Amino acid sequence: MNKIVISVSDIVTRLGLNLIHDGLSMSVKRGEIYGLLGGSGSGKSTLLKEMIMLVRPESGEIRLLEHNLTSITLTEIAKLQRRWGVLFQSGALYSSLTVKENIGITLREYTCLPDTLIQEIVRVKLRMVGLSDGAADLYPSQLSGGMIKRVALARALAMDPELLFLDEPTSGLDPVGAEAFDHLILELRDILGLTIVMVTHDLDSIWTVVDRFAVLGDKKVVAEGCLADVIENPHPIVQQFFKGARGKIRSQNGK
Repeated sequence: MNKIVISVSDIVTRLGLNLIHDGLSMSVKRGEIYGLLGGSGSGKSTLLKEMIMLVRPESGEIRLLEHNLTSITLTEIAKLQRRWGVLFQSGALYSSLTVKENIGITLREYTCLPDTLIQEIVRVKLRMVGLSDGAADLYPSQLSGGMIKRVALARALAMDPELLFLDEPTSGLDPVGAEAFDHLILELRDILGLTIVMVTHDLDSIWTVVDRFAVLGDKKVVAEGCLADVIENPHPIVQQFFKGARGKIRSQNGK
């Protein structure tokens, strides 16, 4: 877990006239679950989108799996994108496709596997995220919020990625569902040897799932490290998260 697989150095990001990041730096080690924590508008999801090349920073450097994303070729991009999976906050399932079609879509797009093998892979991925074969023929409109998250996760795992990016994976779930999803993420990391980057504002996830994390604020990373180190950081933004009423309740319950 000491090898750096994602390195972000001095990133500056503007969206229109808005300065989102101003000299932001952080790094992710192989095999860890790394959290991006911060208030609304702190640039967490934008940073994740920069890592998966949906947003391009104005300056700075992002290195991912030994590739410099600012100078990567189109051929390298196509290969690199197959090495990661993404779960977007809403799930982003195709409403006109069944569960099995949603999970199998990347396999059909990027491989020449026969349909029978794709169907078997889909069944394996469904079971991997705790869903039965009976869910395969359902449409997204027939799924609960928790099931949508699990189907989206199965789709993210379809290509057996090395990296998994999760954008607010427990958002919209009740406490029981959120806890179950957190445990699922831990199990998948341990079983599959994944490196996971997770955008979250859920303190429960920070306490129970994340190995290290960065707190974003003032357009940069104001604290980075494991929970024990970050929680003692005197920066006001860190203290607001962990020393406020909700943070104290979670800290007491976690003892």
